[in-house]
Amino acid sequence: MLSRHADSLYWLARYVERAENTARLIEAATRLSATPIAGEAGRNEWEMAVAGTGTLDLFHRDHEEANRRTVVDYLAFSAGNPSSIRACLDVARANARSVRTALTMDMWETINSGWMDTRGVNSPNLTRQELSDFLSRVKELSLRFDGSAYRTMLRNDAYYFLRLGTFIERADFTARVLALKADVLDPNRPSAGGSFDYFQWSWILRSLSALTSYHWVYRDNLKPNLVAEFLILKAEMPRSLVACYEKVTLNLDSLSRDYGRQGASQRKARMILGQLQDTTLPGLFAIGLARFLEQFLRDNANLGGLIAEQYLG
Repeated sequence: MLSRHADSLYWLARYVERAENTARLIEAATRLSATPIAGEAGRNEWEMAVAGTGTLDLFHRDHEEANRRTVVDYLAFSAGNPSSIRACLDVARANARSVRTALTMDMWETINSGWMDTRGVNSPNLTRQELSDFLSRVKELSLRFDGSAYRTMLRNDAYYFLRLGTFIERADFTARVLALKADVLDPNRPSAGGSFDYFQWSWILRSLSALTSYHWVYRDNLKPNLVAEFLILKAEMPRSLVACYEKVTLNLDSLSRDYGRQGASQRKARMILGQLQDTTLPGLFAIGLARFLEQFLRDNANLGGLIAEQYLG
């Protein structure tokens, strides 16, 4: 496969995943803004949503205050934000067009029809129901694209590059959301466990579509150490860091098998996966959750660079 085609497939998947992640952040912020603890202790749920995308500095260049109108505009529609839902879907469709012959008909129709459907919504001044409908369509686009790839693509290098993009992006988002709330996930901090903390833990899980799954696994109330364990170390949770890296390693190994050689990206992925599998919950908090996640984000970004050097350049 030509490196430019591999690059388009990889980034197609990353931008589709990023659009879905951003939609989930907006949904979670909307829900949190309606709770009794909204704005408590100087916390701004809308600013948290922007911080979850890693673009808070860029946001504050153009906006003094993070509120519903400014954040929905910035995260959903702004052309000045390269990670807005609109920008992500524009880039995803452009990449899909450039590798049209590598996609199945189901995949192309999902991207193209979903892109056209969401282009008709432009205003940040949407009603709550209109915003909910828009975000639901974005999530549906991503889920349909992911499902059509899984069900209809040949298991070849095109599929492996697509899946690599999905899981690298997903791991980055999970780690960013956790890093944003590392302080409220420390079970040893003073006054842990009040209503404020409960809504914060719920916000984390809702942002990652993991609240129901958490209760299925633990059959218990929300607890900070269990939230951290679930989203970092539980392989059965598909958005956990260890689950993402099992898939990253699997797809990189599949590429090395098909191309007949391994490289730095395979070694780096196995190293990260091994560290995650060897981590225990007590060890996680002994290291410091914030420190652990900062290192993971660096490692994940470094792996993305190695993949680009090895395959996409």
